[in-house]
Amino acid sequence: MTAQPIRVLLVDDQPLLRTGFRMILEAESDIAVVGESGDGEQAVADARALQPDVVLMDIRMPRVDGVQATRQITGAARETAPRVLVLTTFDLDEYVVEALRAGASGFLLKDVPAEDLVTAIRTVSRGDAVVAPSITRRLLDMFASRFPATDSPTPANLAHLTDREREVLTLVARGYSNAEIAAELVVSETTVKTHVGNVLTKLSLRDRVQAAVYAYESGLVQPGAL
Repeated sequence: MTAQPIRVLLVDDQPLLRTGFRMILEAESDIAVVGESGDGEQAVADARALQPDVVLMDIRMPRVDGVQATRQITGAARETAPRVLVLTTFDLDEYVVEALRAGASGFLLKDVPAEDLVTAIRTVSRGDAVVAPSITRRLLDMFASRFPATDSPTPANLAHLTDREREVLTLVARGYSNAEIAAELVVSETTVKTHVGNVLTKLSLRDRVQAAVYAYESGLVQPGAL
């Protein structure tokens, strides 16, 4: 039985860019572009109507920007909300941080090579995040003022984690890969993957990017901590 193609919604206020992305994606047999939106407001409506698997989302748009649209789309009342992959001109951009906090599963620069764009869409459709852990940490450290004060109450669900799971969450937020976490804790990568999976399940998080954001928001990790 042939697998269903990955359904993609393109969101950008520049028609030429949408056309370029469509040409790249429609050349792939396992990807189908199901629609295009010219701004965030239209994107929210189209995501609801078209039920895409992945939304390729521009950040800076008129009326409703990509951050607001991402928040509405990822919080949609469906069993599995679409994954949002943000497009940006600058990698260290405060809007990227807000998009990640709003539920985006990663980001790409607008001049990304075609093969990287295709790979990223396949990656987020599988439930994984698309952003280098080290970049996530640099972003979160740089724009730490967006997060709650360190004396804010600790989220209750953090208590659901075991001590080892908290260790793993801390290392994820600090930009460690699974291999680096395994070396740090002297365990196997398989064990690390199990711990990461448990953290995501217990905290109702979608992926490692959301885990890193949660660690900062909860005060578990402080900006600049090594």
